[in-house]
Amino acid sequence: MATSSLSGNFSVLRHSETQSRSLLLLGGSSVKLFRSKHEASTCHGARVAAAVPRASAPEVAVVEKGREKVRVLKLGLICGGPSAERGISLNSARSVLDHLQGDDLHVSCYYIDCNLNAFAISSAQVYSNTPADFDFKLESLAQSFQTLSDLAKHLATAVDIVFPVIHGQFGEDGGIQELLEKYNVPFVGTGSKECCQAFDKHKASLELRKHGFITVPSFLVQGYETDKSELSEWFKKHQLDPDLGKVVVKPTRGGSSIGVGVAYGVNDSLVKANEIMSEGIDKKVLIEIFLEGGNEFTAIVLDVGSDLDSFPVVLLPTEVELQFRGANDVKENDAIFNYRRKYLPTQQVAYHTPPRFPLDVIENIRKGASLLFQRLCLQDFARIDGWFLPNSSSKLSPFSQSEFGRTESGAIIFTDINMISGMEQTSFLFQQASKVGFSHTNILRSIIHHACLRFPNLASVSGISGQLPSRSKSLQRNKSFSRREGTRKVFVIFGGNTSERQVSLMSGTNVWLNLLAFHDVSLHNQEDLKVTVNNALLEVTPCLLSPTSECASSIDMGKKADDVMNRTVWSLPYSLVLRHTTEEVLDACMEAIEPEHAAITSELRKKVMNDLMEGLKDHNWFTGFDIADDLPVKFSLRQWIKLAKEVQATVFIAVHGGIGEDGTLQSLLDAEGVPYTGPGAMASKICMDKVATSVALKHLANSGVLTINKDVRQKDDLSNKPINDTWHDLTRKLQCQTLCVKPAKDGCSTGVARLCCPEDLAIYVKALEDCLLRIPPNCLSKAHGMIEMPNPPPEHLIFEPFIETDEIIVTSKFEDATGHGLTWKGHSRWVEITVGVIGKRGSMHSLSPSVTVKESGDILSLEEKFQGGTGINLTPPPLSIMSENALKRCKQHIELIANTLQLEGFSRIDAFVNVDSGEVLIIEVNTVPGMTPSTVLIHQALVEQPPLYPHQFFRKLLDLASERSM
Repeated sequence: MATSSLSGNFSVLRHSETQSRSLLLLGGSSVKLFRSKHEASTCHGARVAAAVPRASAPEVAVVEKGREKVRVLKLGLICGGPSAERGISLNSARSVLDHLQGDDLHVSCYYIDCNLNAFAISSAQVYSNTPADFDFKLESLAQSFQTLSDLAKHLATAVDIVFPVIHGQFGEDGGIQELLEKYNVPFVGTGSKECCQAFDKHKASLELRKHGFITVPSFLVQGYETDKSELSEWFKKHQLDPDLGKVVVKPTRGGSSIGVGVAYGVNDSLVKANEIMSEGIDKKVLIEIFLEGGNEFTAIVLDVGSDLDSFPVVLLPTEVELQFRGANDVKENDAIFNYRRKYLPTQQVAYHTPPRFPLDVIENIRKGASLLFQRLCLQDFARIDGWFLPNSSSKLSPFSQSEFGRTESGAIIFTDINMISGMEQTSFLFQQASKVGFSHTNILRSIIHHACLRFPNLASVSGISGQLPSRSKSLQRNKSFSRREGTRKVFVIFGGNTSERQVSLMSGTNVWLNLLAFHDVSLHNQEDLKVTVNNALLEVTPCLLSPTSECASSIDMGKKADDVMNRTVWSLPYSLVLRHTTEEVLDACMEAIEPEHAAITSELRKKVMNDLMEGLKDHNWFTGFDIADDLPVKFSLRQWIKLAKEVQATVFIAVHGGIGEDGTLQSLLDAEGVPYTGPGAMASKICMDKVATSVALKHLANSGVLTINKDVRQKDDLSNKPINDTWHDLTRKLQCQTLCVKPAKDGCSTGVARLCCPEDLAIYVKALEDCLLRIPPNCLSKAHGMIEMPNPPPEHLIFEPFIETDEIIVTSKFEDATGHGLTWKGHSRWVEITVGVIGKRGSMHSLSPSVTVKESGDILSLEEKFQGGTGINLTPPPLSIMSENALKRCKQHIELIANTLQLEGFSRIDAFVNVDSGEVLIIEVNTVPGMTPSTVLIHQALVEQPPLYPHQFFRKLLDLASERSM
């Protein structure tokens, strides 16, 4: 672990004008940790073969940049794999592709399915929501390889280096690494032998204990015939009640989230262990003491050394805080940082970077993680998870003499080692990297550069650094905002106070990053990033519409004009956007301007950057940190709109629901002549009201557009009237046996449920009365997933007949290219679709519809709609379900709906479609649809001819907004 003084000099040096970017160099002393010759040879022994030049290396590609000829690095990106995390792997690949592809670095994409079949896929497939979107039709879409060996032979001649982003089995256990080593294919990350040892939690624990680290006491379960008496003795040894003692049960080789749960007592522990084995997650299971009172953390380690001299620097760690919001939340006694909390924005977890630990603890976490990285011979980068147990809660006194882990404040325990950390847009890698000056592109390229050093034919690669401009700084009130010739400012606004605000954060972040990621980048000065759009340069600023008080009712919340205009908007610096929830962003803004906290964070940041520069200064490919330590700036909505008018900015609206989608924000921008994306105020207002939407479309019944009967009820009436009476009244009026309930004026993803009986209605109404934030899975009579509830509860609810459609089952096994991996009985002849529309008012164009497949229950869950790696969308509809003629008529009906509602810019229409006639039964229209990295709109845009990739798609939406304003 490198050490340096916190008072090291910090200076900004102007780089050459030809490079047009700032370079931050930090002074201060630092001490490298060199391995002994023996240790170095041991750690790198498995990589020696890979370092040997290949007999048939890929042909060197060269591009001209100005007067220089720069070598093009050809990167093979491999995702997928057999583990349950293959969907997250696809998310990581998507993010890497977004931030690496360029003139000097060409990315080729490869996919390994759950049966270890390998394919070369197009980059368009990487933007699918989940592998199940394309698994069943890979033979018609991709180049297949007969064996994994054939894949490796292909890679040996087709690419310079491989970046494996397979999480869990075959990706982090040494499987893919061993394959690449066998065929001398250079790759990013740790070698096979070291991966195998670190991935196995039992082996890793033994190795850590051997090196003097504190470890969590554990019991290994192998097979179903475990001796119960031995486990009972282990419980007693560690002062745990054999009947009720709380433990964590986890697969030894299952990643950091999959299959991890809590058990109570010996019997329950064995039951949960057997479940893990019977589900095929793993053959061996660890039972560990539950660390009561501990604080979980995670830390990214970046190796900036050269040759065989490892120099791992630990970035600013992140504290993971599980939290529950009072009595309204569904509290779980066995709450842990599980798969859902890790990958879906939820207020049940909060992240703090840096952690709220004593400074000596933070320093010791950094020191220990760096030492662990070296002792286990890891390569390039890794994520290391662990726990800090304050002295008052530490139960590890028998291990107090351990060489590392004890501090004056408590014990530090490292528990999980992730060789291929998740790389979603707001993942820990990018959160922590941005806090110390790295953009997404910069940290990824730095990792790849470091990996190239190990391979003689790549060690001299210097052309992939690219132009790394300084990123946009947050708006400053005292800064001149006069519009420069040839530039256009864009304010991306997201957040708000609806139940969809977390999805809004994901959408806004994705839009902002895609606008930053354009390849036709030019710089006006070193402070602002601009990209060419319609022959103008673009300056992009992310902005948070702050949540209002959670105590306000849905009637009072910001509906008066003055109240709305006094809402708070924060202009955000780069690192503050990369958060899990809007509440986290807001807290980070407050912390950033609080002097004491800001001073501590600044000192920690400088220290890490000093450590990094001590190693990076020896590498000519590192051109500097490109994220400045800017402050957020607070505006009222009135001030923010006035500023947008002054600088002639275009507003990209990514606020879902509330004032972002009901016409309020649009009206305010119209009043000041500020252009914005999406439909106008009146169309937005109509589409937000699901009843008004049906009324506006009812006259189209003879034109192939149908509407669903609706009954609107006040929330208070539901509470005050007998449930049985209400149920019978609703089913009689709507002439149905089961109901679909949803908020009358909210987005499309919360509070939607299928009700099959009066008891279901009673549970739903009780959840509204108690202001519950979610209804747990399977509380209603028919199986369902977690139902996220709107907060605060809506004043009005819509009841509709539940529309029955035939179940669609998608498998990864395919018979031929006609879609026979699909199982669909087709009795009802109706399927659910979602489709984007784009264009000018009166001439909207329908994108290709997507058939939505529900994986759990009858209603699409929040995850299935917005969380990458979950949910299935079949884009375009397979011919085995819908004919080309029916699809054509369906798109005509969708365009009729869009033009009747006077939509413009872009929107998303959800509906049922008859697969024979193309008739459409409208569900709802979303004027600010989800724009997350895996949004279905991107899938549909990529089906267009020519395909529209994400950055092109969002640019197109800006162009439409600009053309409308002119």
